[in-house]
Amino acid sequence: MPTRLLRGCVIFNPAAGRGRAKQRLEHLVTNWPGETELWPTERSGHGRELAQKAAEYGFDFVGAAGGDGTVHEVANGILAVANSSVILRIVPIGSANDLAASLRHQFGATLAAEEGVAIDVGRVVSEHGRSEYFVCGLGIGLNGQVTLEARRIPWLQGLPLYAWASLRAVLRMSSAPSWTIQFDNEAVIESRTRMLSVLLARREGNFTLAPEATHDDGLFDILHVGAMSRFAMLHWLPRVAWSGPPNNHPLVHSRRTKHIRVVSASPLTAHVDGEMFCVPTDDVRELTAELLPTRLRVQILDS
Repeated sequence: MPTRLLRGCVIFNPAAGRGRAKQRLEHLVTNWPGETELWPTERSGHGRELAQKAAEYGFDFVGAAGGDGTVHEVANGILAVANSSVILRIVPIGSANDLAASLRHQFGATLAAEEGVAIDVGRVVSEHGRSEYFVCGLGIGLNGQVTLEARRIPWLQGLPLYAWASLRAVLRMSSAPSWTIQFDNEAVIESRTRMLSVLLARREGNFTLAPEATHDDGLFDILHVGAMSRFAMLHWLPRVAWSGPPNNHPLVHSRRTKHIRVVSASPLTAHVDGEMFCVPTDDVRELTAELLPTRLRVQILDS
């Protein structure tokens, strides 16, 4: 019996790579089996709309050509379609490719299999009812501020970008706010918190914050940093960039959970997959994140 012809599309920003993204993709997809259409985005958020349309069409795969932000948009579009079996095919050509790096570390060549691999997905909801899916991680506090700073530095990419953004965020940070945090159904704890990472991937902003994280274990990897001073943060962050978080710092704690709720007396700053979820002017003071096990199938082809 002949193999069924695969059909799909690749969603990309035509301005990426100084306008050379389309030419690069045209060459790339000639090596893929089946039929592949190139769908350029026209505005912010358009990738989500296109991905949802492709999933509703019943395509076999929807490609996301770019960094973690593009993958985030496309994943949310796919996940908006109930019971969709479409595969997210990642083409990592962005400034931050945390998800692709983490997936390759865990799955290796298996990512190229026709059926892809099934990975966990997170969903965050604010007290105002806004929700987003995420596939890399949710960052609240200082790491949300780092993402804001990174958007103001267009001349850098990769680790240099996030290192410089981190420095700027630390120099501008105020005292650590007091949050109440609840993991799963455990007792609520109160903690002065500098930053909180809710991770599915090993990396956040090119920093390896959860070296033991896996994408199919049904658990978030949590990194909580307490009321660390500005001087201590400036000493701590470079070490994290090179060797990951320490195991013996009194203000740094790691754990795993399926569900987390954060409540703050002051407005929160948070990102999902490197895209801003809320800034202080949004007046979001409560966030809840839940894990959806093996909710999305993903794939990375090397050619």
